[in-house]
Amino acid sequence: MSTTETHSFKSEARELLDLMIHSLYSHKEIFLRELISNASDALDKLRFETLTDEAAKGQLATGYEGLIALTVDKEAHTLTITDNGIGMTRAEAISNLGTIARSGTREFTQRLKEARAAQGEGAGAAPDAATLIGQFGVGFYSAFMASDEVTVVTRHVGEEKATRWSSTGDGTFSVGDGERDVHGTTVTLHLRPADAENGLPDFTQDYEIRRVVKKYSDFVTWPIRLGESVLNSMKAIWSRSQSEVKPEEYAEFYKHISHDWEPPFETLTLKAEGTFEYNALLFIPGRPPFDMYYREQKFGLQLYVNRVLIMERCDDLLPDYLRFVKGVVDSPDLSLNVSREILQNDRRVGAIKKRVIKKVLDTLENLKTNDRERYRTFWDAFGKVLKEGLAMDHDNRDKLKELLWFQSSHDSAAPTSLKEYVGRMKPEQTEIYFAAGDSRAVLEKSPHLEAFLAKGYEVLYLTDPVDELLTDHLTEYDDKKLRSVGKGEVELGSETEKLAAEEARKKAQAENESLLARIQSVLDADVKEVRVSSRLTTSPACLVGDEEDMSPRLERLLKAAQNNAETPRQKRILEINADHAILQRMKSRFEVNADDPALTDFARLLHGQALLAEGSPLPDAAAFARLVTDLMVRAG
Repeated sequence: MSTTETHSFKSEARELLDLMIHSLYSHKEIFLRELISNASDALDKLRFETLTDEAAKGQLATGYEGLIALTVDKEAHTLTITDNGIGMTRAEAISNLGTIARSGTREFTQRLKEARAAQGEGAGAAPDAATLIGQFGVGFYSAFMASDEVTVVTRHVGEEKATRWSSTGDGTFSVGDGERDVHGTTVTLHLRPADAENGLPDFTQDYEIRRVVKKYSDFVTWPIRLGESVLNSMKAIWSRSQSEVKPEEYAEFYKHISHDWEPPFETLTLKAEGTFEYNALLFIPGRPPFDMYYREQKFGLQLYVNRVLIMERCDDLLPDYLRFVKGVVDSPDLSLNVSREILQNDRRVGAIKKRVIKKVLDTLENLKTNDRERYRTFWDAFGKVLKEGLAMDHDNRDKLKELLWFQSSHDSAAPTSLKEYVGRMKPEQTEIYFAAGDSRAVLEKSPHLEAFLAKGYEVLYLTDPVDELLTDHLTEYDDKKLRSVGKGEVELGSETEKLAAEEARKKAQAENESLLARIQSVLDADVKEVRVSSRLTTSPACLVGDEEDMSPRLERLLKAAQNNAETPRQKRILEINADHAILQRMKSRFEVNADDPALTDFARLLHGQALLAEGSPLPDAAAFARLVTDLMVRAG
């Protein structure tokens, strides 16, 4: 008995369809790229199933050959894309085509709206908006840019029944029984009238189909047929000599495997011959993918064996900190029936991974050395991810150190490498100094830097959240220890200057011992020590940590990661500038009356001011505001 059900798209999906139909004014031709890509994926999945599962292989007809067929009906004004791949079950058709169950869909619609708002409502908005479609895994829905009704008939391999899915993009879709002789999927588009002005060619014309397939899908490894003609070359581009391939051919292949619209930032080729052979074609994108920091997202290179795709995302070929790299690896020497466990223990796979890492890092080092501006473009896009490698890749730690860039007090615009920093160090300087915080603007005003900048010492500004973990693994460079300006005690200058500064500090500590004890008694719940500072020149106070303490920003990040759960609060050290007018006034009042209530208020104000100066939140902002108000009233 045939049953047809009508379903409503989820609100998110309805919004997406509306944007697809009404908001993209040009490059509507990419719908064909996306549907061919989906068909190719279905064929890849079936081939893998038959290579690894005898039962699945038994479901194929004798003499089976995978293909993608394009059919035009000019009278009905339809275009049909048919494959004999793995197909979908009824449940999969509802899930895959009806709910848009992709984590990036909501972000896609938001990005699309932003693109329209930024570029205006005219035709000029279309190219950049269209670039987002493939990246966000919503390619099937691009069919509604070119058609006012889409019908899908699909049958999963091994099943007797087919499923028919259809929608006009009006917010609902219907699912019922369909008819199909073999497994696979047929997508029929009831085309909208051609509209060249708004980027919609006449796709009932063979030459338009040939043009689009050649432009976007020439490297699909399955034959794409239009009548008796095969439209694509099906050549494995990675097996061809680099001199034979044009840059635009590499760019189109990159777009095919990455679903990016823009060409790659850099193209890398690898070829190994001898006892173990493989080819690799790698791409560095021009911008980070939207899901680069999604924990659940899987990355990796496509793994082929004799040009047969056996793994879509093989993360055993690529370390996590290079997850932005796209590409393929093809080896005739691996097994088609390879499993993840086998890959993890295969020395040959490990050897490929080492070569891939070396190739990428060497390319980046060459870029940094010879084209600083292009490297800056790369660093702005992927520097945060590359920093993760210091914690992950001990074998390449020295190479990664050379690739690091930081903002610094030396130049307000240009970043610096560690090598460049060391080259500018003062003759008596023995350590590399850094300050970690939320932004350069905050760090530049930090009291922690005062003594360092007064001496002319350069300070690195570490503003990425990952920097807090980076410094746990990047402890030295060129035998120079990296040291936070906000931790420990400060010893700057020559040995003579250090001795003189320490003597002066000890003297001031002794002269203010009783006042420091009074401040400590007020702030005992918040600080573990109050001492005279060697790092302050103009500010009255600052908070510092011991060498092994975590920074306040890291403490905040960990708390946020634990959903602001109550965690033990870390006490820090309050350093005061004994020469500052505020401390001199406090000392005068203390000498007159050690129990003066104003000293309590001053102590709390100093602590609050130190927190604000470093960008930390106040534990009780209302109380701090009252103290400031009271002080202003008394001063008046």
